[in-house]
Amino acid sequence: MTETGGPSGPEGTEMPKPKAGEPAQSKAGEPAQPQADTPTPPQGEVPPSPAPEQQWQSPSGATPPPPPLPSYQPPPQQQYPNWKVGLGRPGVIPLRPLNLTDILDGAVTAMRKYWRMVFGAAAVTAVLTAAINLVGLLLVDTTADLERMRDLGPAATDQELMNQMLGVLGGTLASSSISLVATLLGTTVLTGFLTVLMGKAVLGKPVTFKEALREATPRLLPLLGLTVLYTIAIMVAAIFCLLPAIIPYTFWALASPAFILERGTVMEAFRRSVKLVSGMFWRVFGILLLATVISSFLASIITIPFSFSAFLSIFGDLDQLYVPSTGDLILQSVGTVIAQTIVGPFTALVTVILYIDQRMRREGMDIELARAAGIATPPPPQAW
Repeated sequence: MTETGGPSGPEGTEMPKPKAGEPAQSKAGEPAQPQADTPTPPQGEVPPSPAPEQQWQSPSGATPPPPPLPSYQPPPQQQYPNWKVGLGRPGVIPLRPLNLTDILDGAVTAMRKYWRMVFGAAAVTAVLTAAINLVGLLLVDTTADLERMRDLGPAATDQELMNQMLGVLGGTLASSSISLVATLLGTTVLTGFLTVLMGKAVLGKPVTFKEALREATPRLLPLLGLTVLYTIAIMVAAIFCLLPAIIPYTFWALASPAFILERGTVMEAFRRSVKLVSGMFWRVFGILLLATVISSFLASIITIPFSFSAFLSIFGDLDQLYVPSTGDLILQSVGTVIAQTIVGPFTALVTVILYIDQRMRREGMDIELARAAGIATPPPPQAW
């Protein structure tokens, strides 16, 4: 026994007294007693975890929410047009292979957007053409021959009727030749001007009347020769048979816009037209024929009120031959001017758009036009 009354240790040894602040050691084989200042939780309960040291709390006691994580922002990428919808539409037509609706809509859109230039040029050429036609009709007067044929009566012999008919036919051919020359001149000027205008309109670039006329003027005289050759080829083919006439009409239909826009020679323009039309003959022919039918139909509606006297003669005495007066000729010329001013540009614009469409289909001209218009084109596809 020790002096303190506690059990003694092994013989010759005494248990060391614990120092101040140190827990008393337990006997061997006995669990250590918990510290006096640490309360023992009831059996089956988990002691609470100690509070973290120096944790900031708001005055109200609520823990502030964590800061939001920054959202991922992909790097900016250059936007390219979708190949399915083309390379955009900087001007009057989309830069992709066109269908019939696109071609007709492009012609109408150009007439609406550049109406001052389109209808102004058409009015000038229509007035000049009508003036030349009227002068030709007055110089080659067939009125006297028509009146003599009307006055022959049923007692006229076959020889007299033949002579009068030959006289009327000769005068009609002479006046028709003058009218054809006037039409070729007007068509050449209008086609050259509208081709230059459409070349700018496809890109959406501004253009003035003087700029378009200055660019087209040096090409007008060779373009007139091209137009004459084109017309003669159609007329010669039509004399022998109607079907072969559509061959030069279609294969050489794109020669005028090719001559103006590509700035080659006349023969090169004819060859370019044949190359662009080959393989799509019936498509080109159908679109040109439809444009011609639409123009002719609208022109006939406009000119009917100005040819009222000739229209009434149909319902009059069939035995009486209609002889137009000078007033009738002037009134008909006015109607022709109005019709050509409104309808004339349509066929020319359709022809130019058809030329551009064929080049986009065969030569990838849409990519060149997109670059000229400042549109970013997609990179070429890479092979695996």
